[in-house]
Amino acid sequence: MLENQIINKAIDYIFSHAGEELSVEKISDFCGYSKFYLERLFKAETGESIYGFIKRCKVELSAFRLKVEKDRSITEIGGDYGYSPSNYAVLFRNHFNKTPAQFRKDIDETSFYHPFFHIKDNEIETYEECCKKIRIETLPDYFVLYERHKGNYKTLEDDWCNFMKRYEGFYTEKSLFIECTKNDPSITNPDDCIYDICMTVDPEDPRLKNAVQKTAAAGITSRAGIPTVPNTMTINGGKFAIYRYEGYPQQIYSAYQSFFCNWLAETGNHVDSRMGFDIYRRIDKDTFYMELDICIPIV
Repeated sequence: MLENQIINKAIDYIFSHAGEELSVEKISDFCGYSKFYLERLFKAETGESIYGFIKRCKVELSAFRLKVEKDRSITEIGGDYGYSPSNYAVLFRNHFNKTPAQFRKDIDETSFYHPFFHIKDNEIETYEECCKKIRIETLPDYFVLYERHKGNYKTLEDDWCNFMKRYEGFYTEKSLFIECTKNDPSITNPDDCIYDICMTVDPEDPRLKNAVQKTAAAGITSRAGIPTVPNTMTINGGKFAIYRYEGYPQQIYSAYQSFFCNWLAETGNHVDSRMGFDIYRRIDKDTFYMELDICIPIV
């Protein structure tokens, strides 16, 4: 679990500004710490250097755009992330072991293979089938209490159970349970995926301040040796394409890939830099049948 607020602040900044020129100095200035201190802290928490993380995020986010924005040229998408055509081709090949053109040609087929459950024959829906389940809505901002994880989702059920036990006192009848994903596991190595498990809370709830004080008094620290406090953030609302999923966990990946490879590509809608997320609407604890809204931010 990525517990440190400083590092989470840096990660959020990198993802939301990936289309800009980024440097270790720029990230450290934003976080308000020295370059050398932040580099040590970031490595201890994530296992990656800041420079390596920036480089990986940029090329993987550009690859996602190649996948879902097929009406745009490779040169244009590479340029969005600050790359010249020649530099982009070299960087892309070094990371994915194929050219951007070959990646774009192969990605629909390779996206169908489930990286977690190793299901070879996923039921990918057609554009027409997706249209029956997708609506466009404007969503509000959500203020949430959250925990951030880096990994392949195999421990997701345990992560949620631990989260609920840890923060059960904040739950009300109005609470929403939200899962934010920063990576597409058909592109990013599943072990490097970053995801947040969240619960909406009242930002004025005095228990948030009390929890900070209790954590500090108990001397609880993160892997980097920094006192941990409950992480909160605002998930930005706005215009979203929302896919209503009804089924079991094993097929959520297929729903995402149907959304990405068929609906987004066909409609010509473009995603922006906001986080995509799932809102859990119903879960049967015995059968694990679930209903959730898969929310993808669009321009």
